[in-house]
Amino acid sequence: MTQKLLTFPCQFPIKIMGLADDTFEGIVIGIINQYVPDLGEGAIVSRASKGGKYVSITATINAKSQIQLDSLYLALNAHPKILMVL
Repeated sequence: MTQKLLTFPCQFPIKIMGLADDTFEGIVIGIINQYVPDLGEGAIVSRASKGGKYVSITATINAKSQIQLDSLYLALNAHPKILMVL
């Protein structure tokens, strides 16, 4: 028997990390908007690393399906400026 880990729709946080530059947040938001067009206000929180070299973005999305999450993770991981997605 297969057991579902998530019940959709649900609020789901995704953490995206990369090198800090002026374009990183826009790139991340652009990719997320392709899969989550109804990204709410306050859904994106950015935080620079202690040394300022890296930035992490936490996007809390309203996930509608496992397929949507899988597709979003693949798209984020495919971008060369994104170092890690959790």
